[in-house]
Amino acid sequence: MESNGVSLTPEQARAALADTERVRVSAAALSATPWPTWFFITLTLYIAALPITLGGVMADRDWLLPRPAWMAVMLTLVAAYGALFAVAAKAWRDKTGVALRLDVLPKRATVPLAVGLPLLVLGASFAFRATEQPAWLIAASLIGATASVGFHLAFVRLHRRTA
Repeated sequence: MESNGVSLTPEQARAALADTERVRVSAAALSATPWPTWFFITLTLYIAALPITLGGVMADRDWLLPRPAWMAVMLTLVAAYGALFAVAAKAWRDKTGVALRLDVLPKRATVPLAVGLPLLVLGASFAFRATEQPAWLIAASLIGATASVGFHLAFVRLHRRTA
């Protein structure tokens, strides 16, 4: 086998393949690294604010703010989150050369979060609408923030183990 006029032995070829595999594993570990700290804090605050904001939007009557104000808050939160997500992803890509990817994270961690968080937020909002008890929204905010911190710490541990 020749490469650029250089003959490789079978051992050299195997070593090159092993190096390639180490680079692939290292890139996967880097892309599994948790968000920058500032974005983790922003994400946790967003998750904590979402149930309360959605509860205000879904309330039968004006609750604390008029419904159009809740809609403005909701749209602002979503737009700010989207913009900050893009900034965090770009900063990470510029720093490491690897895009942030959720597909390299363990499914046993990401699937419950991807399913449970929307159910928590929507369930609390519907419960608030039915009962008019803000405790549902406060509980969902606290549970969501706790889940965000827990998942962040789990991903930090995962990264340290694979790096």
